Amino acid sequence: MKIINKLLITGFYIANLVMIVLYLYPGSILGCYLYNDCAIEPQITVNFVISTNYSISSNHFYAFIVLSTLGIFAYRNTKKIKFLVKYLFLLSIILELLHIPIPIRTFEWGDLFGNILGITLVLIIYKIKDKYVQN
Repeated sequence: MKIINKLLITGFYIANLVMIVLYLYPGSILGCYLYNDCAIEPQITVNFVISTNYSISSNHFYAFIVLSTLGIFAYRNTKKIKFLVKYLFLLSIILELLHIPIPIRTFEWGDLFGNILGITLVLIIYKIKDKYVQN
């Protein structure tokens, strides 16, 4: 079990690093690789439309679901879980704010809400599981 937990923690750190690089790169590394055009951002699914003027980024939502899930599984039986939750929310806000000075990147509320929605969904599922399912 210790080996699995170490792998989860390592995976969480690697996912953090990958996400930070992808978020802060001016342009799209994946677009450069997949389409030979750094201006094109690959879209996993269409964005979640809230109204005709507003949508939530599905890419950001999925990215933070993955990162939050790895973090929750890695630190579920430790006292670091509260710190992890604060870290995830701060990371989502800081990464989006750092888009302001980066060329080709822009701050977008839909991206920030996608980040926060991904974290929140994982936390709700974790809390429900923690309350109703015995380990």
